[in-house]
Amino acid sequence: MAMTASSRAPVRGGPEQSERSPFARTAELLAPYTPAKPLITLSLGEPQHPVPGFVGPVLSQYIADFGRYPLARGIEPFRKAAATWLSRRSALPRAVDPESEVLVLNGSREGLFFAALTAARYVGNRRGSPAILMPNPFYPAYGAGARAAGCEQIYLPTTPQNGFLPDLDALDEATLARTVAIYIASPANPQGAVASPDYFRKLKQLADRFGFVILSDECYSEIYTRKAPGSALECAGPDFANVVVFQSLSKRSNLPGMRVGFAAGDAKFLTMFHELRNVAAPQVPVPLQQVAAAAYGDEAHVEENRRLYRIKFDLADQILGNRYGYVRPDGGFCVWLDVAAHGGDEAAAIKLYRDAGVRVIPGSYLARPQADGFNPGAGYIRLALVSDSESTAEALHRLVEVLR
Repeated sequence: MAMTASSRAPVRGGPEQSERSPFARTAELLAPYTPAKPLITLSLGEPQHPVPGFVGPVLSQYIADFGRYPLARGIEPFRKAAATWLSRRSALPRAVDPESEVLVLNGSREGLFFAALTAARYVGNRRGSPAILMPNPFYPAYGAGARAAGCEQIYLPTTPQNGFLPDLDALDEATLARTVAIYIASPANPQGAVASPDYFRKLKQLADRFGFVILSDECYSEIYTRKAPGSALECAGPDFANVVVFQSLSKRSNLPGMRVGFAAGDAKFLTMFHELRNVAAPQVPVPLQQVAAAAYGDEAHVEENRRLYRIKFDLADQILGNRYGYVRPDGGFCVWLDVAAHGGDEAAAIKLYRDAGVRVIPGSYLARPQADGFNPGAGYIRLALVSDSESTAEALHRLVEVLR
């Protein structure tokens, strides 16, 4: 069983930590080997389901708008569509104001990065060296944003003992007093854990008490097989103070190459966020915003998307069973498998690539070692079930056969 510990202390990141892309590291790890079977790639979380049928016609309708610079805040139809979708999708304390509480993004990744820079300015002086907290394992953009903001990275281990979410009770007051922001992902990447309303309420209370910002990454929120995940905005109070959520069409609408998402929440934070993005961030072309507005107005393609993922998780249930600690996740499209008994995550990744033609990512590459050397991702591999159901079934059968 993979090494776990619920009482591991948060670790302070430093320049000695590896900051390279986990995908680049995986490519280097596997470079000396040749797959024995036709390759099936489950390492990259790039959705492969069909692009919605309305994308082409909407692009054609607004293609002339590629001839002008977009406004950084986003066109009104997009902001209204995003705000309407949020109110329809989530049990918010009130409707989101599209004029002041929604901001278009060039995909959620750049928004998550620039949000750290904004948070450092927005929060101001801290009692001690400013820090940004993040789950461990984590999405690399979190660490990159914290570094660019000049903030210390504090990694909060996510293990089976704490439900694969940061243990908020383990945070001491000295750390919280110097916290600028905390990144939280629900559903979590890679484990698929979903934060409960009580969890979000507790986090909101800490943010208000200590004056830091919650940066809630909710890009996987529309992929689930049981209950729809909630949003941090549902527990943010009527003014959404200190809470900003990030959404993207990459996963929800199978549009990873379109690079459109949005941030919503605290109006004061978003005002400063807009000022920074207006001079430093990539703008979003108007025709793409029109496609995004259409996407947020349509749920049929999203329901079909969920149906296709349900089929693949049904296959995982059947083929994996209770092997490798497999548990069907509450959200997202990733599978987090314990391969510690099979030589560890790097050895398993090599064996699967070389002998089975299945490309996965070692869990230790998605995390950082804690202060005691414990890496919460070590001993695990991540599979992204983004291929078609036939390829997914074949890959899972190969995995079981080779690891047997």
